Amino acid sequence: MIFLAGRDRYTQRTLLRDVHDRLTNQPGCEEVRYRPSRRRPRYVIADVDPTTFLSNSYDAATARLEIRFWYPAGVDHEYYRINWIEPDRNLMLGFHQDADHPDLGPCHIQLNHEDTSVNRHSATFLDAHPLAVLDDRLQQFPPALAAIHWKNGAPSLPTWPV
Repeated sequence: MIFLAGRDRYTQRTLLRDVHDRLTNQPGCEEVRYRPSRRRPRYVIADVDPTTFLSNSYDAATARLEIRFWYPAGVDHEYYRINWIEPDRNLMLGFHQDADHPDLGPCHIQLNHEDTSVNRHSATFLDAHPLAVLDDRLQQFPPALAAIHWKNGAPSLPTWPV
């Protein structure tokens, strides 16, 4: 059992259950589930109707949210990956708070296309409860997705302001 520091008796399993409940109530999120299983959750995944989720028309008919929070030893904050995935376009846009790209700081936004990183930009480090972080990041997806430029079938995220 992993306890998240500063979150009195808040375990990773409890957090993922709360993430699951949050997405179940999010407009546009459908078929919310755990991976690999409810008994051993590591991720919460939701199929998304982009038009409903974004409250606007969108080029992709389907998308998926994949959310993972974890607390590595020796770090005083949660790590997370909150990814928007469009399987039909092989596109991933995600907010990542981890140690993968220290040159960008503790948090970054990343755009992948066809399983290759296209752009990464620093993103604001959010020192808040994980569910507050999740809410903030979900609200940032509409402007982030709108900021993607497509040219000759290739996406780019030229800048990220936050």
